[in-house]
Amino acid sequence: MLSLNYQYKLKVNKQQASTIDEWLDICKSVYNFALRERKDWVNSRKCPIDRCSLESEYIIPPDAPRPTYARQCKSLGMAKKKFPRLSIPQSQVLQQTLKGLEEAFVNMWNRGFGFPRFKKKMRSFVFPQVKPDCIQGKTITLPKLGKLKLVLSRPIPEGFVPKQVRVIKKASGYYANIILQLDVNVPDVPAHGYPIGIDLGLEEFLATSEGELIKGHKFLKESEGELKLLQGQLKNKKKGSRRWKNISRRIARLYEKITNCRKDFFYKTAHHLCDQAGMIFVEDLNLKALGRSALRKACLDAAWGTFVSILSYVCWKRGVYFAKVNANGTSQICPECGVNCGKKTLSERVHKCPDCGFQADRDVAAAMVVKRRGESTVGATGRKLDQGNDVGDEVSTSSSVTL
Repeated sequence: MLSLNYQYKLKVNKQQASTIDEWLDICKSVYNFALRERKDWVNSRKCPIDRCSLESEYIIPPDAPRPTYARQCKSLGMAKKKFPRLSIPQSQVLQQTLKGLEEAFVNMWNRGFGFPRFKKKMRSFVFPQVKPDCIQGKTITLPKLGKLKLVLSRPIPEGFVPKQVRVIKKASGYYANIILQLDVNVPDVPAHGYPIGIDLGLEEFLATSEGELIKGHKFLKESEGELKLLQGQLKNKKKGSRRWKNISRRIARLYEKITNCRKDFFYKTAHHLCDQAGMIFVEDLNLKALGRSALRKACLDAAWGTFVSILSYVCWKRGVYFAKVNANGTSQICPECGVNCGKKTLSERVHKCPDCGFQADRDVAAAMVVKRRGESTVGATGRKLDQGNDVGDEVSTSSSVTL
């Protein structure tokens, strides 16, 4: 099964926007109530069995079952009789809200995430099932919302059927994330073509094993002055007033612009790299640790994790083999002779091997090490397939594989 996620902007009128906002508010209330129910049950099991706190205590019967996704979904039916407002959204939308809470707890248990928090705003809701013919021309029909106009920035691929729709509220308007599916098996991309290695950095966003250096983006840093000015104005406004809302909207739009500019840069860079090779290897960085280091602000602004995920998708789409390699010691090992030259300070930007005398830019040398490690993981398959071909031949071969 092949799945694609396409996002389109919705052109809604005031009544439709008001309905979507009301649904978001109801979903937020359901999420927070379910989380409160779970927290109360957990806290009631923390107190000692022989005494109670002098201040407050969560008293829940000992035979009360633990609130789970299935039990809370079942209780929605009784809650709708007591609170008719819960009957306004489609029932599956509220069930998906509870499912999101369940996923938050699963991520806490299995992936080490923090305890789920209460939401001040709900920004999206999901229709897990939609009709196959819900998209007609430039409109989409959703349960209880009716027909909504779409800005078809790109056509729906032939043969794909809509399976799920997520309605998202952003600073720039309302959007629909549509999951399209086609019943076909797509094999993994085999190792082939000319390989390149990539080293990610801060001074230069990335360096390739071919010696190319791509200048780093600083979209957040360039907008910090405007953000500081707007946030200073927001601080002096009364919360909830008209001017407070206007400035908050401007701040949200600026953050969205930064995100869009960053994503546009990532996609263009990924396609540029796929034009050059049939195999791309990148470092498997510990992004969680880098996000807590002394350079965390610059690392988070660089958004290496987002770029790597976009690069892997673009490689899959264009038929380029993609793989991650071990990142330990890539800046210490000489790519020419393989000798460990020791650690370098951040100010050392040139790699000089004391054994073989090889000299190159530090990031380029690290990218060459990444390339060698990638070749060792897949063997010499790529070299054997394209022996005798130059880089231009390999590029034309890999570029022709598109979906």
